[in-house]
Amino acid sequence: GWNIPPSSSASTFYSNWASQHTFQAGDVLVFNFTTGHTVAPVSKASYDSCNSNNPLSSAITASPARITLTAGTHYYLCTTQGHCTLGQRLAVTVTGPSSSSGPSPQPTTATPAPPPTPRPTAT
Repeated sequence: GWNIPPSSSASTFYSNWASQHTFQAGDVLVFNFTTGHTVAPVSKASYDSCNSNNPLSSAITASPARITLTAGTHYYLCTTQGHCTLGQRLAVTVTGPSSSSGPSPQPTTATPAPPPTPRPTAT
């Protein structure tokens, strides 16, 4: 699930997970989390500094959060204070045709569900 990773692997937990998957444009990234967490798309600079003050779109507060991926590298973090610095952030590189007709689609949300491990799913 989308949680603070174990302290022994905090800095590499989500990057290790992402490196084990191939992401294609059109895949749906699903973040499952409990109350107290969020997910927000951010710039690389915000990701690198764990700055959630200027997300690219509003933070999603309802789980599961579903984000349809477009080509490029995308950065996500939990906006709850301190969670990003404890390792709750994810960067994914997505292959496929780039969209030249505007910004990425806005993520959608649904009602809460039990938090299984986040994984991309093809649509």
